[in-house]
Amino acid sequence: MRFLLLDAVGIAAVLVAAFFVFAMSGSYAIQNLAIALIFLIIGIAITKYMYEEKKEKGVYEHERSWQNVLSNSLFPLISCGAYYITGNSAWIAAYIGAFAGAMADKFGSELGVLSPNPLSLGSFKTVRQGTSGAISILGTYLSFVGALIIGIAGFFFYNYAPISILLIGLFGLFGSVADSIAGVFEEKGIGTKSTSNFICTLVSGVLAYIFI
Repeated sequence: MRFLLLDAVGIAAVLVAAFFVFAMSGSYAIQNLAIALIFLIIGIAITKYMYEEKKEKGVYEHERSWQNVLSNSLFPLISCGAYYITGNSAWIAAYIGAFAGAMADKFGSELGVLSPNPLSLGSFKTVRQGTSGAISILGTYLSFVGALIIGIAGFFFYNYAPISILLIGLFGLFGSVADSIAGVFEEKGIGTKSTSNFICTLVSGVLAYIFI
């Protein structure tokens, strides 16, 4: 199961999260699992993309564990739980938005990291590739593309209006920017990659809850 880029505990965490998503999503169970599966499959593919170059530059992230799974799935799980309790479909939008943020961050961190001379949001100076809190034009563009993938899935799976593709894409991008801002503090020893990931999904999920 090494192809999942997760250790045994991480794989178990994925299975537990999938169970709760299915159990708490009601009539949206299949669609919600499909969104999570799209994130997982594409995330694996882009993590493996240009593996040798990433490893040479020292920006390749190695095998993950439950912390990575939890940081990306906690707010989607909260959204599913809130929907289960309230029946308010806005929480399903929050679930989709959260994964848009997670996908945007994944594209930015795994593909945008290859962009030379990223700019730190803390110092507004160029920093080494892979520095938390840094952004680039390429990384920002790719983050938006990643979020749009989830927006397109939302359009087809949930019968949302076409404008939702753009909105979810933007919300995911905003989430990834929030992740980068949290990364500035991460570089200063305040927070971790996991907390930055959670902030990303929280911001994008809340925006989708309000506006979708």
